[in-house]
Amino acid sequence: MSVPLLTLTAGLPALGAIATAAVPAGRRGAAKWLALGVSLATLVLAAIVFVRFDPGGDRYQLTESHAWIADFGVRYELGVDGIAVALIGLTALLIPFIIAAGWHDADPLEEKNPNRRWRPTQGFFALILLVEAMVIISFEATDVFLFYIFFEAMLIPMYFLIGGFGDRAHEHGEEEAARQRSYAAVKFLLYNLAGGLIMLAAVIGLYAVTADQLGQGTFSLQEILQARAAGKLEMSETAERALFLGFFFAFAVKAPLFPLHTWLPNAMGEATAPVAVLITAVVDKVGTFAMLRFCLQLFPEASKWATPVILVLALISIIYGALLAVGQRDIKRLVAYASISHFGFIILGIFAMTSQGQGGATLYMVNHGISTAALMLVAGFLISRRGSRLIASYGGVQKVAPVLAGTFLIGGLATLSLPGLAPFVSEFLVLVGTFSRYPAVGIVATAGIVLAALYVLVLYQRTMTGPVKAGVEGMPDLKVRELAVVAPLIALLLLLGVYPKPLTDVVNPAVGQTLSDVHKTDPKPALEASK
Repeated sequence: MSVPLLTLTAGLPALGAIATAAVPAGRRGAAKWLALGVSLATLVLAAIVFVRFDPGGDRYQLTESHAWIADFGVRYELGVDGIAVALIGLTALLIPFIIAAGWHDADPLEEKNPNRRWRPTQGFFALILLVEAMVIISFEATDVFLFYIFFEAMLIPMYFLIGGFGDRAHEHGEEEAARQRSYAAVKFLLYNLAGGLIMLAAVIGLYAVTADQLGQGTFSLQEILQARAAGKLEMSETAERALFLGFFFAFAVKAPLFPLHTWLPNAMGEATAPVAVLITAVVDKVGTFAMLRFCLQLFPEASKWATPVILVLALISIIYGALLAVGQRDIKRLVAYASISHFGFIILGIFAMTSQGQGGATLYMVNHGISTAALMLVAGFLISRRGSRLIASYGGVQKVAPVLAGTFLIGGLATLSLPGLAPFVSEFLVLVGTFSRYPAVGIVATAGIVLAALYVLVLYQRTMTGPVKAGVEGMPDLKVRELAVVAPLIALLLLLGVYPKPLTDVVNPAVGQTLSDVHKTDPKPALEASK
């Protein structure tokens, strides 16, 4: 009997969450180390998945399939392609850093609530592990209904992480901070629940279509693809477009794509820095991943029909997010708007319908996760020292904390996709893939690169250079734990910036199969086409 590796990879953090929550009150140190140990063990399992995956083998590997709700065609069905393998690796990689960076984030709540029945530290780290489990199984699920359950369920622990353990660095006092946290958490939940409810209607519609044409309804992605390839399943144009819109709307909210993005700046601004990383570097990737796995594979003709509008929305996200980042006064909200711009690039690459564009989009998901984690976690360390998120509260930091300033600069340079750092490779591929099919779109998208340089360099200039401002004079430099969080992320940015081949080798075959699903091939170069 083969080992259910995918179930173990998702199940271990879920069991770890239960164990962490059960640690007795007063043993918060034990809860922290347990959560960190579980996250590292999950990383080992993710590495085994990466090693065992054969890029030249079957499309979906390490598969598991068991009857679940047989009467409704629901199965516990898992499998990974190269895109899922890369994102599972990203998730498992970032969670230990998120836990280590948030080592003391629940301590103030612990000290304010001496009641032994209230265990904020255990709750904080248990919720992070629970989110990890749900994200990983979302990447693994090849049953649409199974995916939907965890796509929606991850909202609950995220709601509590934002509202219950949010950032307390607020210029207007604890009461206003609590109000803002509550508002951000509710807005996050309502936006994503609205998207999920629309998707649920589309999931039911998909089942009805398969039941009508196959005689028995199914949610299995592989069964649906096989039936369509055999000519047994043909959706009408109206049905396919309606189902595509239902799925895409939910994924666009999660992504987040303009104009469904407004929850993200509030959520990232009011969450602690590690939770902000969890939102944008981990959870939001489920949205863009699902566009590749479900929208393009299940609804290829509708995907091509919607492409012009989606490309316009992606362009607006790129420019709009970057412009708002330039004008921000709050460090964390600046990073949030920068992420909206970056997600615009990812969606642009997906719907450019080229191998370079989709390969670059997948790499962008990974590289954006690492670069945003590096920048946001260093920003969190900076904010925790000064107690303010406002850019105007800082100045001259590089004179008193040069290591902090240096790591902040590298994270910022990665965010603007400096050549030699990982995001450059992915952004370059997205633009090349877009230029080859939609030259005008590619030209407009390059404006986002210029604006990124502006908001990152202005942020660094205002916070790190110039005279030392009051309140910054005695700021300590990064501590050993903080360096242990940031240094590996910077090393990865450098490594993947000069040698992305391990990722591209895994991702490219899956991208080629996705393009085949939508009956697209790369456009021929102009010189070759003219012969």
